[in-house]
Amino acid sequence: MRGNNVVGILFANIHEELVHELTEKRTIGSIPYGGRYRLIDFPLSNMVNSGINKVGVITKGNYQSLMDHLGSGKAWDLSRKREGLFLLPPFDGVHGVYSDVNNRMDSLSAISRFLKNSREDYVLLSDCDSICNIDYKDVISFHLDHNADITILYRYGKVPPKSNDTSVYTIDPDGRVLDLLVNPNQEGECNYGMNKMLIRRELLMNMVNDCVSRNMYDFKRHLLQRNIKNYRVYAYEFKGFLNVVDSMNAYFEANMALMQPTVRNELFTPERPIYTKVRDDLPARYGLNSSVENSLVADGCVVDGEVENSILFRGVKIAKGAKVSNCVIMQDTVIGENCRLNYVITDKDVQIHNDRSLMGFQSYPVFIAKGSVV
Repeated sequence: MRGNNVVGILFANIHEELVHELTEKRTIGSIPYGGRYRLIDFPLSNMVNSGINKVGVITKGNYQSLMDHLGSGKAWDLSRKREGLFLLPPFDGVHGVYSDVNNRMDSLSAISRFLKNSREDYVLLSDCDSICNIDYKDVISFHLDHNADITILYRYGKVPPKSNDTSVYTIDPDGRVLDLLVNPNQEGECNYGMNKMLIRRELLMNMVNDCVSRNMYDFKRHLLQRNIKNYRVYAYEFKGFLNVVDSMNAYFEANMALMQPTVRNELFTPERPIYTKVRDDLPARYGLNSSVENSLVADGCVVDGEVENSILFRGVKIAKGAKVSNCVIMQDTVIGENCRLNYVITDKDVQIHNDRSLMGFQSYPVFIAKGSVV
């Protein structure tokens, strides 16, 4: 099976309540990351690099930012006459027009026509809150080699502290799933799900219809857990770098992880590049007395002060005398003269006036909302 026999489905809003500060005006998929990317760039690029050329993005509200970023899908080579990128806004779901997109079952039921009209044999489902670089060709080969009905992706380790959506699997030596626990009080290391799954398209539609007709809307309990014994469910272990954005601290740590060359080399490989929307800008400009140490600085930045252990997005301006340490400064933020920032996350278009001092802590960074003036 080639990658183009798979249709990708991305849930752009799942878990956005966990980082409500960043998702007040955007979906979790369009949260900025790493100086120039959005979270959706990673699962979308993973699919494209694996030969999947038809991807549907399910979204609910606040999707103006997402639409602006994705556009026609040209950056991912998905602007096509056939197949390509499909934005799937809130259709009339079984719970009304604005169905709860955190309920994957409701979302899949709402896009049943899209799935029915697709010609691909398989569907790859993925959330947008995990940062990793996966070769889905290996997952597809694993799925075929084991003649599986469903293949879930999992990781062995400590479960990320995500609320109300943890799945822990019992797996035999051949990779077959024997049992699934949903939200257990799990301590120590275990096999936990990544919220990514490969399944036959017709089987998915039948299972969703069966659950909906029985008034069952919990994806993991009713669609997966209830059918573990009825189908050949296998698990594929992903061993690469993974960061799950399930809190503001997790978002901060995910950005800071990019300071490590080993993480950057694993996420941004020449064989499987991460694509994003292009913004043409001038190269970053550094003043005569500026100082930049162990930081990622995007194009369009103007740095006249000191920057240390920080990530500066495009168009950020750091005035003379300002010192920025351990910060994530998003697009077009302006920091005035003689400011002191330590463990601060600023959203886009923030203005910080002269002589301001803001300090958080590594486990509790200060967050400044989009467009704020301090």
